[in-house]
Amino acid sequence: METVTEPVAAPSGARPDPRRWWALGALVASMLTLGFDMTILNVALPTMAGELGATTGQQQWMADAYIVVFAALMLPAGLLGDRFGRRRMLIVGLGIFLAGSLVGALAQDVDAVVAARTVMGIGAALITPLALSVLPSLFTPDERTKAVGIVSAGSVLGLPLGPIIGGWLLDHFWWGSVFLINLPMAALGIAACVFLLPETRDPASPRVDAVSTALTATGLGSLIYAIIEAPTRGWGDPLVLGMFAAAVVLIAALVLRERRSARPLLDMGLLAHRGFLFNTLAATLVMFVLSGLLFVLPPYLQAVLGHDALGTGVRLLPLMGGLLVGARAAQPVVERFGSRAVVSAGLAVLSFAAFLGSRTAVDSGYGFTALWLSLAGAGFGVAMVPAMSGALGTLPTDRAGSGSGLLMTLRQVGGAIGIALLGSLLAGVYRDRLDVTGLPGSAADTAGDSLVAAHLVAERAGAADLLTSANSSYVHGMGVVLLVCGGAALVATLLAAAFLPSAPTGRGAGNARDTGPDLATSKADARQ
Repeated sequence: METVTEPVAAPSGARPDPRRWWALGALVASMLTLGFDMTILNVALPTMAGELGATTGQQQWMADAYIVVFAALMLPAGLLGDRFGRRRMLIVGLGIFLAGSLVGALAQDVDAVVAARTVMGIGAALITPLALSVLPSLFTPDERTKAVGIVSAGSVLGLPLGPIIGGWLLDHFWWGSVFLINLPMAALGIAACVFLLPETRDPASPRVDAVSTALTATGLGSLIYAIIEAPTRGWGDPLVLGMFAAAVVLIAALVLRERRSARPLLDMGLLAHRGFLFNTLAATLVMFVLSGLLFVLPPYLQAVLGHDALGTGVRLLPLMGGLLVGARAAQPVVERFGSRAVVSAGLAVLSFAAFLGSRTAVDSGYGFTALWLSLAGAGFGVAMVPAMSGALGTLPTDRAGSGSGLLMTLRQVGGAIGIALLGSLLAGVYRDRLDVTGLPGSAADTAGDSLVAAHLVAERAGAADLLTSANSSYVHGMGVVLLVCGGAALVATLLAAAFLPSAPTGRGAGNARDTGPDLATSKADARQ
């Protein structure tokens, strides 16, 4: 009979496994891959749009397919590890991620890329919670905090690396290389799991709620589908209205089911805590804006300003750099002024940066863009870290795990809706303003699909006026998107200033770094 163990820390009197740091290095490589995979595709989308003929809506699906599946499956994936073995399911997750990356690298059309991204999202949903949950079996309590911090840092470091790595690959290889780079990293993670990690599981873990998982995936998927398709089909189209109605019914059914469950997958009752609710709203809005910006910026940098893929990646660094600096600087400021003031200030900076960015014109140049990107990144970082820590700090200790799970899920949902809603807004404005006078019907339709498509049509037809109109229309659409982002951030600023506690109390209070361990232990805590 197989021996099973809880994910408790290695006994302090036992001799630590000398291979544990090698195992940690492999786990960091896996999390690093997931980190830069979140941003690497954004730089590749303009190139992929040109070579695959992808419309703006199809580009949105290539980005969102991963996030929708990830958001729906992350919590049940952690429970699968508890029941069937964390090492085993981590290997499965890495294998699925590897297979999805291979399919993406070999894809010849948009549908294959979307399918590959969906498969990769399934793998990422398994890897993210389980990569942290295996650490207690490797490290003593004295070493565990350091190990969790190293793994978490690997994921964060991947965000700025994604645009750089993606840009370099696209300048030297074909677009499939942004998927192919995942293969050796995932293979290294699998080898480390097989040879270096012990197996742990929890026989008392609750069963995975398949119905709630299905309701989450189908409800969110229906909502995203309706938002993405609305600009093309029309907001009054029967299919779009039907998908919106289906999303409302499915999400309402999920909420009712979770509220009646003794052990809910998503503990909706936590939203009754004012501090948790408004901190979560702030963190979700930040992901909404960040994901939307990362979707709309690369075409502007590549097609309008004329930079290559690597140049585009480098020019996204002010956003990422500002985010990392803001996140780093937030903690000491929280200790001095309290989380309400810091979260509100971060959102206010984000709102100002978005309003400033909405003034961008075709001839503004990169210097102006770099200025508002840096401010936006700083606003993201300053608001995000204390909002996440504050959300968990308002909860009782026995509900911190379930709160962490709900917080992470809602953040991913915010990211998915950001890409869908802001991308659709941009697509609609761009298509309405684009001047296709004199073009044949098919060429006019193609030019309206995306900025990259318009550039290709203009080059083939020698239509300089179309090129000028396409650039102007896209920049105007980006300005409208930034106005919406600025308005949303301003409303969130007022809500945070009015309703957030002045300083978090309880578990995690004033310590943003507590968020990492909370995520690592959320599945175990949620069972209590």
